[in-house]
Amino acid sequence: MKKFLFLALMTFTCLTAVSNKTFPQKGTFVSPANPQIIYTGRISFTNPERPAWNYPGVQIIASFEGTSLRMMAKPRSGYFMAQIDEAEPFKVAFRGERDSVVSLATALPDARHTVRLMYIIEGYEMYPEFWGFLLDEGRSLAEPPALPLRKIEFIGNSITCGYGNEGTDKNEHFEYETENHYYSYASITARNLHAQHWVVARSGIGAYRNYGEAKTGTPRSCMPVQYEYTGYALDLDLRQEPTFLREKWDFNRYQPDVVCVNLGTNDFSTRNYDLALLKQGYQKLYQLVREHNPQAKIVLLTGSMLYNQELREAKQLLDEVMAEAHQAGDKEVYRFDMTPIMGDEGYGNDWHPNVWQDEKMANELTPFLRELMNWY
Repeated sequence: MKKFLFLALMTFTCLTAVSNKTFPQKGTFVSPANPQIIYTGRISFTNPERPAWNYPGVQIIASFEGTSLRMMAKPRSGYFMAQIDEAEPFKVAFRGERDSVVSLATALPDARHTVRLMYIIEGYEMYPEFWGFLLDEGRSLAEPPALPLRKIEFIGNSITCGYGNEGTDKNEHFEYETENHYYSYASITARNLHAQHWVVARSGIGAYRNYGEAKTGTPRSCMPVQYEYTGYALDLDLRQEPTFLREKWDFNRYQPDVVCVNLGTNDFSTRNYDLALLKQGYQKLYQLVREHNPQAKIVLLTGSMLYNQELREAKQLLDEVMAEAHQAGDKEVYRFDMTPIMGDEGYGNDWHPNVWQDEKMANELTPFLRELMNWY
């Protein structure tokens, strides 16, 4: 039964939309504002008919009646992973220049089904939007499944995004086709622990200095600045970017049980860093995370792309940030170190972790969080 649901799931069709509620195919239109659709992740609902975001890991979940399901999104929104019931997940592409309707499932048993969609790339250039579903004519959504009660937030860089993890050559550069957050260590860890996970992550970002930037730092777009906003803006003063990128995030919408911070790789990049400024950046970010998530445990991680002197300095610096938090009375700050990538079998594109390495990192982090949170 489960595998039967996978037949014909890869049929993609591009069509031009006439309006929000009229499409050139028969079917029942379901608005993104339908209360039976569940959303997770940092999404702007300024326009409830066009939910918008640009971080990876955003999810859209719904249950529906009937034999088929089609999805609408803004043209060139990028890539999603889709799963129908318990069938194998598959990749969905919105890369065309025109309004698109993509078929997620056809020829299903005439029954109730559940769809789970995850945005799997960084949409900072694409500004994705979800535009709704098309069901069989006369059908409707059903009561959605309950979300897991356990909640994790991952704050990070390209490693958390899943940059290049589907790539097979460490010397090849970034392509959206080889980035897949669904197979990132963060997403795998959350599934292992049966937890929600929300993501604030962007390739190249640092705690005080983004990749290749000045030794004095990147004060306008490093993580302590971006953390307070709904989306990631290349420049918060750029007026041509979507307005939701200047929308302050409402932290009441998601209070995680544990926050995992995996930064530093870009701060240490190009051997052009200032340890004192980096520590100040970490401290500022820690204070923001604690201010907005007063009950959460906070875990400071080193990633798998630091080595030798930089790795030693990163560990010492994070140990100091943790120790100083403890001395100030916050005992719920912890440390965890990922094993660095060793050997070509762990590399995807641009020397980043591949899916195999992501699984390895998840297998390290999962038991640590399970014990820390008593999530057995």
